[in-house]
Order: sequence, then C-alpha cells, then structure tokens
Amino acid sequence: MTMRLSIPAWLRAAAAALVAAAVMLPASAAPGVGTGVTPANGNAAPKILRYAFLIAETSFDPAQITDLYSRTVASGMFDAPLEFEYLAQPARMRPNTLVAMPEVSADFKTFTFRVKPGIYFADDPAFKSKDGRQTRRELTAADYVYSLKRHYDPRWKSGNLYILENAQILGLSDLRKKLIADKKPFDYDTPVEGLKTLDRYTFQIKLGTPTPRLLYNFADGSFTGALAREVVEFYGDRIGEHPVGTGAFVLKAWKRSSKIVLAKNPNYREVLFDESPPAGDARLQAVAAQFKGKRLPLLDEVHISIIEEAQPRWLAFLNEEQDLMDQLPAEYAPGVIPNNQLAPNLAKKGILAVRYARADVALSYFGMEHPVVGGYEPHKVALRRAISLAIDVDREIRLVRRGQAIPAQGPVAPGTFGYDPAFKSEMSDFNRGRAKALLDMHGYTDKDGDGWRDQPNGQPLLLDYATSPDQTSRQLNEQWRKNMEAINIRITFKTAKWPENLKASRAGKLMMWGVGWTANAPDGDTFLALGYGPNKGQANHARFDLPAFNKLYEQQRAMPDSPERLALMEQGQKLMVAYMPYKVHVHRLFTDLAHPWVIGYQRNIFVREFYKYVDIDTTELRKRGGGVE
Repeated sequence: MTMRLSIPAWLRAAAAALVAAAVMLPASAAPGVGTGVTPANGNAAPKILRYAFLIAETSFDPAQITDLYSRTVASGMFDAPLEFEYLAQPARMRPNTLVAMPEVSADFKTFTFRVKPGIYFADDPAFKSKDGRQTRRELTAADYVYSLKRHYDPRWKSGNLYILENAQILGLSDLRKKLIADKKPFDYDTPVEGLKTLDRYTFQIKLGTPTPRLLYNFADGSFTGALAREVVEFYGDRIGEHPVGTGAFVLKAWKRSSKIVLAKNPNYREVLFDESPPAGDARLQAVAAQFKGKRLPLLDEVHISIIEEAQPRWLAFLNEEQDLMDQLPAEYAPGVIPNNQLAPNLAKKGILAVRYARADVALSYFGMEHPVVGGYEPHKVALRRAISLAIDVDREIRLVRRGQAIPAQGPVAPGTFGYDPAFKSEMSDFNRGRAKALLDMHGYTDKDGDGWRDQPNGQPLLLDYATSPDQTSRQLNEQWRKNMEAINIRITFKTAKWPENLKASRAGKLMMWGVGWTANAPDGDTFLALGYGPNKGQANHARFDLPAFNKLYEQQRAMPDSPERLALMEQGQKLMVAYMPYKVHVHRLFTDLAHPWVIGYQRNIFVREFYKYVDIDTTELRKRGGGVE
C-alpha cells in the first residue's frame, strides 16, 4: 500500500495566497533593438541581474510561444492590457496599458478596453520614415486587435489559439476556416463582429459564449501583448527573432540556446513602483516602502544564460557568477534547505531563500492516437491505468525530487480555483499487484516466452518515452525503467532537446513524454484544458477527445465561480483519471535563491517579468569583490 503524503500547513497557506496560456515546463545583436544603456545612476556601473534558465527558449513571438522560458523573456518586452500586481496576495489584477479595468457586460460576452494615450513602442527600423529618420510609434487599440488576430493566422501556428477559440470571438474562427478552405492568406482587414476598434484608443471583444475569466488572458504579455503590424510585416517569418514591444525591456543581444541580454527600453513610459504587500510580511513591507515612487524598471540590463545541467547552474550561483538561482535543483535541496530551511552557512552570507508552491503539474502523457498506448477500448484504458498503478510516485519524490513535491490526485494544481486538497483518486495509487492483474485480464501477457509482455494481438509491447539529456530527466527515466521492468513491460527512451520534443509533440508524433504544465492565472481551467478535444496539438498534447469530458469542460468554462462549477470540475478530473490520458505525477515545490545585493526579489508565478521590479545594490556587490560582466 502506498503512503499518501499530507499537505503541510505552509503549503496550504501558500496555495491559498498564490498570485498567477498555461504553459509547458521544457548571436548577434538583433537589428532594430537596443544596443546599450546609460546607467540610471549616472557614472556608476550599470545594474545587471544575472541568472539562468534550465531549458532553452524557442521564440519571442507571442503568437508562437508556448514554453515558460520564452514567455518569461517576452513578458518583459510586450505589454498586455492588464497585469497582476507584483506583491499582492491573493492574486489581483490591475490596468497596465489601459486607463481603467475593462468594461464587462453582465452576461460575460462583451468586453471593452480603453488604451491609455502616450505609450510608445521601442525604436526600430520598421518605424523609420522614407528619408531614414526614426519616428515614434504610439500604441493604439488597433495594435491589440491586430495582435489577437495573429493567433488565428495559420501562418504562425499559434499554440494558444485554443484559448481564444474556446471563448468564441464572433466571426474570427469562421473567417479562419473560410480562408483555409479557399487556400488564401489570412485577411487582417476583413471586419468581424467579435473584434473591432471603436476609436483610436478603444477596442471591443464580443463572444459567442459567456467567458467569466477571459480577462486573465489579458494579463499575459507573452500571449496578448501588443505588436505593431508594420514590425511583423518588416521582419516576416523572422519576427520571433525581432521582438519589438512597448514593455520595460528590449532585446539587446541573443545567442540562441546560450545567452539572452535584455536592456532597459529608453522609450518606456513613466511607471512608478507602487505595490501592496501582505500585511504580515515584514520583508515585503520594507521592500514596498524602500521602492515606493521609484521609476521602473530599476535594472539597466538582465543577462539570462542557458545552463541545462544542475551542477554547473548551482556552482555558477555559489561562485557569485549568477545573482539569482531560479528553481534550486532538487538534488541540492538536502544540503541547501535541510528540513526546508536555508542552511546556516548560506544564511550567514545573507542569501535569501524564497520557497513557494507553483500552480503546476509534472506529468507524463500517453498519445491517445498512438496505436500502442492510445485508444478508448477497455484493453487500451486498462494498459494506461496499469502503467499508472506501477509508478512509485513516493519513491520518485524521495529519490529524484528530494521531497520537493507532493503526489497529485488529478490535473488541477494547488493555488487555483478547482483544487481540493481533500480530493483523492487512483492517480497517486501505487500497486503492482493490481497493475499485473489488469494487464493479465486484458491480454497483455508474454506470448513468445521472452519474459516481456506482448499486446493482445501478439505484437511486442514496447513503450517509447521522449526525454531530454539533462541529469534530472535521466534520473526520472531510471525510475520509469525500474517501474516498467517490475511489471515486465519494456521501455526505451528517445532523447532530444526540449524544443525538438515540443515541436514533435504538438504534431502528435510522440508516444509518451514527460513535461510540466504551469498556470498563468489562478484558475483550474488551464489544467482541464489539457483534456479538451478541440485543444489537440495545443494544450492537449495527449490528443484526448472524449465527448463526455468535452461537454463537462464547456459547461464549467461558461460558469462563474460557484459550488456548481466546482462540482463539474471534479467530474472532469474523475474522467481524466478513469481514462488516464495523462499520468499526473506530482505538484512541485520550488525554492529560489538570491544573493544579498539583489533587492526586492519575490516569486509571484503570475508575474513572469519579475525583473522589472527588482534592483541591484552595486555598493554591496563591490564590497564582495563582485561586479558586472
């Protein structure tokens, strides 16, 4: 019998207080972007924040991004109409480029946005006049309309189109289908009822179905951030390499899969630090008081390295080559945060540890259209459920994740509406006896005497699991291998870089893959979207398509938050557990570390561009012999 871990009190509190298109957990200077900055503090050294991603970026085009790491960068360069407050707990949105919060009709079908005048894009060759002079380009309502339409353009293969199509913006999906059928390019100038400008600074969205939580998507600059049409037309298919927005930063330099350098946007409007931290948090109260009224961003540059292996990433932080460690590798947790407290030797150095529960899931999916593991026939469902029962999640948490996770009972994560800590399902069960009995009952037996199970039709049963070349993935693969060998199932591992696996997964070419999925808003819909049939190839990488689940998903999506919606969400979770298109392993716990010269750091998982709000104490940095690159 497997042990079910209890959720500690600190996690329950953190989950209730968390602030957040869901996403998957995976050089020369670009023409037209900034090439340098003048330090805000006169002749002093520029303030540079250095940290590292553990997975490489893919693109900086909001119409093409689906991974967390690219989103983190793009969110600093593109402005969505709304934003989540940096320090607020629980989650709270506010206007970003708008004069006020949008006007929302009582039936949640009409949304009116009014853009603040006087906001300008970063300078770029696309904005130069015919005589070669740089001109200032103001942000208008038409830029948001154009940027939303880009997700419907098949040319860009948007992985987030499902979010907008599920809301049924009137006329846009029909226009897309017609142009695809006629084999014509997407027409941005054809008027549609559901998305239009009312005047220079006002645009309106009309939906075919009530969507009470639509506005959450308009607080994500990496999804609904504004691009200028002339910039997209200027760079064409290379727009992902030339991000030009109205955000706090511009792309200064980029060496793909190696290093990203962001610089302060000289055209960024006046935005002053004005945050409201929780009343009981003395550290954040002090940060809010210290920074209040200061103009953002406080940094001059952000340098992001790509360091996939845990050891060099940890050593780079320990040796003060990095100022911040985003996601302490789990294998270092016992020594760095014994008993989930910062080790005394690190505390003496003034290092800050920020521990938090991310609204996410770590899961493995089964390709539901794959001839071996997919399908809805009883024997195919039995195979997936048997595989799930054979996975020792508690051992995975102890040995690979070093206690930095809790077992998942379903796809909905802590910190989101729809998560119930009392919900218990078969998802976390570990029982090899039941697994073997299910396989035997449905014909997955050894038919040729080689000691391995075969399919009911006599063909070999061989699992093919996509993976990445990092150490953590290798350790997880070893757990998979031991678990499958224990029930006489062969498994092989196909290793590729994360962006390559993402591309193959979206095309439905993988049998199985293990990834993380993180919410971009404090609502469980983003996790149920993993199972919605029309989302195939976008959120729904498993390509699960069950009419009964689809109906439940659509019902809950149109309802305001209520006990009735919660009941439908639980029914949806139970169907996903029963058919097992995803084996949801755990909900992860994270710890970020910051050196003492990093001021104001806080992890708000719904504010990806956290670096807009932090500062570097260059005096403290010099005292310790550090400096800028």
